[in-house]
Amino acid sequence: QMQLVESGGGLVQAGGSLRLSCLASGRSFASSFPSSNMGWFRQAAGKEREFVAGIAWSGTGTYYADAVKGRFAISRDNAKNTVYLEMNNLKPDDAAVYYCAQDRPYSYIVPTNPWEYEYWGQGTQVTVSS
Repeated sequence: QMQLVESGGGLVQAGGSLRLSCLASGRSFASSFPSSNMGWFRQAAGKEREFVAGIAWSGTGTYYADAVKGRFAISRDNAKNTVYLEMNNLKPDDAAVYYCAQDRPYSYIVPTNPWEYEYWGQGTQVTVSS
């Protein structure tokens, strides 16, 4: 069974930190993960799903939405088939369901649009209290 499983969400006070993880499991994911760009998106209630961060399959390129630059950091461990999102100095506006997504293998450009990703996790809730 192929799936992306996010974890690490929860309730945090404004100014706090969380670290999200996304594990790619299943034979097909395990073999394609190291060659696939990965992205994190978020969707707040009543809003469109938006790009948060992306990382190239090589791990050498990272990309961020302006709203999270300097506060969030994306990384990956291809040996563990896992991508991470370190979130610092969280704000109430960061509250949303966070999703990880996997691009098609060997794409040259890290996508920033949801429809460009092939697989999605089920999401993990992040709540930020003011």
